[in-house]
Amino acid sequence: MSATITTSSQANGNVSAATAQAAAQAAATTADKTPQTTMAKALNTALLDAMAAEKTVLVFGEDVGKLGGVFRITDGLNATYGEQRCFDTPLAESGIVGMAVGMAMNGMRPVIEMQFDAFAYPAFEQIFSHVAKMHNRTRGAVKLPMVIRVPYGGGIGGVEHHCDSSEAYYAHTAGLKVFTPATVADAYRMLREAIDSPDPVVFMEPKKLYWSKEPVDLDALRRHYDSEKTAGRSSEGKAVVARAGTDATLIAYGPSVPTALAAAAAAAAEGRSLEVVDVRSIVPFDDETVAASVRKTGRAVVIAEAQGFVSVSSEIVARLQERCFHYLAAPIRRVTGFDVPYPAPKLEHYYLPGVDRILDAVDDLQWED
Repeated sequence: MSATITTSSQANGNVSAATAQAAAQAAATTADKTPQTTMAKALNTALLDAMAAEKTVLVFGEDVGKLGGVFRITDGLNATYGEQRCFDTPLAESGIVGMAVGMAMNGMRPVIEMQFDAFAYPAFEQIFSHVAKMHNRTRGAVKLPMVIRVPYGGGIGGVEHHCDSSEAYYAHTAGLKVFTPATVADAYRMLREAIDSPDPVVFMEPKKLYWSKEPVDLDALRRHYDSEKTAGRSSEGKAVVARAGTDATLIAYGPSVPTALAAAAAAAAEGRSLEVVDVRSIVPFDDETVAASVRKTGRAVVIAEAQGFVSVSSEIVARLQERCFHYLAAPIRRVTGFDVPYPAPKLEHYYLPGVDRILDAVDDLQWED
């Protein structure tokens, strides 16, 4: 697990600049020796570790058994834990979710995979009417500790029904938690937290980031997670500042976070300092961290692959307008997918938010100069 070192004298208190610089160099050296790990491997390891830690955790869905899933996220689970704990199901998403509900009601912790985002829609009635409402309907007597894994978003050139951004449907459904990681370390940590949660979690996995690599030591990450859990600490419901800045805030989640970071890097080359906030948890939403960043910079752009109309990005803008109105130097802008169905693969690059569209939105934030 790579470390983040802040070298400013203010951040380091009485630590000298030389000492801070030495620490930063040591961290960089350590990162150089840390193996490159993919998000897919981090998710796979999280599932293996969760199943080892708790015998009630089981994984099932379409092709998740011997094949190891379309994206190989469940690779090795069937061989390690057998057919009783990782198994294939018929091609019936509503049946998969319905079976998971029954298992969760009876003491199990099912982790199910929807294979592709748009494949999950046949199961939405089960999710909306039962998964999200059982706890409330029984006045808290029945909990559903289950995770619905949904590979989502574009960027892989998928054909119809294989690329969609469905997060708003789940976020709008009271009773569900909705997580979406953007980094390798967060993929491991957030999936472990989702499985440990007593509430149902829709875990949105950005397909185009499955094979992204970062220097992450999975053994160190596992030890850190275990120690945090023992201490009762969690990152659930907490956004994070992925890049510090002063001029404007870029707010993103899941697959849009690397794009926002790329835009911030391009802006820095032009002399503009952009802060990037990774939302991480759509539900519950971290108003405090996001609003604090916008109050500091006075300007904001929200970035998401999903359509802009009646979306998660719409909700973020509304919450910021309510909390930061007197701090804003310009109206908050959005850079999102267009209000059309996901396009064919050859047209996808026109639809998805890119660096140029983000920088154009930043330029439109009413700069006086």
